[in-house]
Amino acid sequence: MDFSHSERSLELQRRVADLIDRWVLPCNAQWHRAVAAGDYPPPFLAELKEYAKSENLWNFFLPTLGEDEPGTGLSHVEYAPIAELMGRVPWSAEVFNCSAPDTGNMELLKLFATPAQYERWLRPLLEGEIRSAFAMSEPDVASSDATNIRTTIVRDGDDYVVNGRKWFITGAAHPACRFVIVLGVSNPDEGAPRLSRHSMVIVPMDAPGLSVVRNIPVLDHVAPEGHCELVFRQVRVPADHLLGAEGEGFAMAQARLGPGRIHHCMRTIGQCEVALELMCDRALERRAFGHYLHSYANVQQWIAESRLEIDQARLLVLRAAWKLDAEGVKGARADVAGIKVVAARLQTRVLDRAIQLFGAMGLTPDTPLAEFFRWGRALRLLDGPDEVHLRTVARMELDRARENPGRSSAFFTMPERL
Repeated sequence: MDFSHSERSLELQRRVADLIDRWVLPCNAQWHRAVAAGDYPPPFLAELKEYAKSENLWNFFLPTLGEDEPGTGLSHVEYAPIAELMGRVPWSAEVFNCSAPDTGNMELLKLFATPAQYERWLRPLLEGEIRSAFAMSEPDVASSDATNIRTTIVRDGDDYVVNGRKWFITGAAHPACRFVIVLGVSNPDEGAPRLSRHSMVIVPMDAPGLSVVRNIPVLDHVAPEGHCELVFRQVRVPADHLLGAEGEGFAMAQARLGPGRIHHCMRTIGQCEVALELMCDRALERRAFGHYLHSYANVQQWIAESRLEIDQARLLVLRAAWKLDAEGVKGARADVAGIKVVAARLQTRVLDRAIQLFGAMGLTPDTPLAEFFRWGRALRLLDGPDEVHLRTVARMELDRARENPGRSSAFFTMPERL
C-alpha cells in the first residue's frame, strides 16, 4: 500500500495550488458578494473555467477518460490531494469541472449511457457547458434505506411517466442545470426482490410537470446552487431516457455513491487544514489577559489534537482511495463507509475548536469557519447518516468473525475446570 505520488501527480498538485492562489482566492470575496446580491454564478467563474480547461486542469476525478474527452483523469489516490486543495475554497471545484453532483452523474453516464445519451448529456457535462442534479432522497420515507423510495417510474407505451417528490436535491437551482437523474420504483410488485424494483431515468429540467418547489435552507443557509425540493407530476419522458436497464437502479446508485462519498471526505480534509491554519494565526497574534492565546495549554491542545486528527483522517482517506483503485466500489465499501463517518466527525470537532478560538467572529461570514462547520454537520447526514455507515463497518467485522468462529478463544487465560 503505497501512497507516494508520481512526479505527474505532484506537478498537477503544484499547478492546481498555483491557480487557486493566483486566480481563485483573489476572487473569493467577490464571489461571496455576488452570491449575496443574487448574481449567481458570477461572470468571472466562466473565465476561470475556460482558463483551467485550457491548462488541462479539468475533470480530474474520472480515471477512465477517453482520448477525445477533455480532462486529466486520475486514480482515486492521485485525485485525493487535488480534491483537498479544491476543498479549501469550496466553490473552486466548479472551476475545474469537479463539482458534485456532476462528478457522480458523469461517472454514472460513463458506465451506463447509450451513445445518444452520451452526446446529449455526458458530452456537455464533460465540457463544462451544463450542470446536473441527482434525485434520490424523499421527504416521506427514510431515504437512508433506498429501497423505501416511493417515486414511481412507469412505462407507458414509448414513454416513462414519473410521479413523486424529492428533496435536498443539490444543484437543481443552478441556472445551468439541464437535467436530473431520478431514482424511482419501476416494478410495483412488492413481492419482487427488494434490490431489483428501482430504475433511473434522465429528466430534463424543463420537462412539463417537473416543479422546483423551493431551495431548502441547510442550517439556515441557502446555497446558491440549491438543495431543492422537486415535485414530479405526470412527468413524461421518452423511453430512451432510461439510464441502464430496468431494475438496476439500486445497484447503479450504490456504484455512484461510493466515489462521491470519498470525494466529500477529500474536500473535508482541505477545509480542516484551512481551519487549523486560521487557528494558529489567531493564536499567534491575539492576546487575552496579558498573554498570547498560543501560550495557554488548552489552545495548544486544540491545535495539537487537530493536527493529529487531520493526519489520521487523511491516511484513512488515502487507504479507502487505494482500495477503490485496487478493488472497485464493492471491495472498498466498508473503507468508504468508515472514512465518511471519520471525516464528518473530524470537521465538526476541528471547526468547533477554531470557532471557539476566534470567539464571536467565528460565527460570522467574516471567516469561512461558520460555513465549514455547517458543511461538516450536514456531512454527517448527506450521502447516508453516520449510523448507516457504522452499520456497514460493523457487519464487515462480524462477517470476519463468522468466517473464523472461536478464533479469539486462544486469548482467554482462565484455568481449566476440574
